[in-house]
Amino acid sequence: MQSHLQIIVSMIKIKTPEEIELIRESALLVSKTLGMVASEIKSGVTTLHLDKLAEEFIRDHDAIPGFLGLYDFPNTLCMSPNAQVVHGIPTDKPLEEGDIISVDCGVLKNGFYGDHAYTFEVGEVAPETKKLLQVTKESLYEGIRQLKAGNRVGDAGFAIQNYCEKHGYGIVRELVGHGLGRKMHEDPEMPNYGRRGRGKKFKEGMVVAIEPMVNMGTHQIIQLKDGWTILTADKKPSAHFEHDVAIVNGKPELLSTFKYIYDALGIKSNEEDEFHQK
Repeated sequence: MQSHLQIIVSMIKIKTPEEIELIRESALLVSKTLGMVASEIKSGVTTLHLDKLAEEFIRDHDAIPGFLGLYDFPNTLCMSPNAQVVHGIPTDKPLEEGDIISVDCGVLKNGFYGDHAYTFEVGEVAPETKKLLQVTKESLYEGIRQLKAGNRVGDAGFAIQNYCEKHGYGIVRELVGHGLGRKMHEDPEMPNYGRRGRGKKFKEGMVVAIEPMVNMGTHQIIQLKDGWTILTADKKPSAHFEHDVAIVNGKPELLSTFKYIYDALGIKSNEEDEFHQK
């Protein structure tokens, strides 16, 4: 989940190795929840049904839905189809063939949060939409590669922005990634745009949720009257992918994974291998 528009952040909290492992446990439960949801996404299914499945799954694994009640958000999942960017509220409207949907999930377990998102295809989607998803996910890893001790927040933001804008896509400015730990949203904020060499410095033991939000057209957004749902201003599709990452031995270490999603969808990928230290 992105830093809410009214969030107040504090100083960066460096995590111990033990705390990082607890965050990993929460992050992996989110990953498993998204994997379960992946196997249920199809035309005719409602996002409200998926939301209820996710809440049951999380509670069955001795954790608490991290979004439910956070800033008064009413559900377990943020479900944002098509032109919705993020923070979509689950409804009883069925998904349709050709839709895309961002599913953002959080859990609280053992005092630490996990926060992780993936944009799914519903059946066969248009080639230009498929490309948007591919580029957005690739940009996530471009950003993660910059999460090295000594680099700065602007390095990661620049990498994401540069990669996506080369393809003509718009980068959302108003919502950003964030630090992660005992609170869902901690310092530093992690914009998906920026200038190299600017911003707070990455240090050993930092944990962040990094999450490109990329629009097929304009970067401009609007908020619906529900006070949550963010929509592209031109009503073109938007994609959103998110990982939880720790800086360990000076390098980025993935705490979350898309493995469970890929297992459910029959996808083979080695994209995460470079972010797991031996």
